Amino acid sequence: MDGGRRENQGCWRMKDCLFCKIIRKEIPARVQYEDEQVLAFHDINPQAPTHVLIIPKKHLPTLNDLGREDRDLAGHLILKATEIAKELGHADEGYRLVANCQEAAGQAVFHIHFHVLGGRRLSWPPG
Repeated sequence: MDGGRRENQGCWRMKDCLFCKIIRKEIPARVQYEDEQVLAFHDINPQAPTHVLIIPKKHLPTLNDLGREDRDLAGHLILKATEIAKELGHADEGYRLVANCQEAAGQAVFHIHFHVLGGRRLSWPPG
């Protein structure tokens, strides 16, 4: 394993997951929000003045790993992301909610997460 990436998708171990370590408080983070299902914290390498990551506490490597049983969790993640954007003052000016799926799309940590980006004009297309 290297930096949270999966070398072999069939051999993923949650104990090596960077975000699982943050959930377990083994790695410190500047927490924005937490409940029984999700954790939101500020990115250590922000790409905008506001850059918050929101993750499920359930380990799911990619969006492709979401199942029907995760429907409520997926909705909760998105609703909390929008609430965080509002709390941080970005609802009126605009913000971006991004999820990358797989390495070719830019996913660097294989634990589902959304990026809440705001506080500056964001160009299109991204990347």
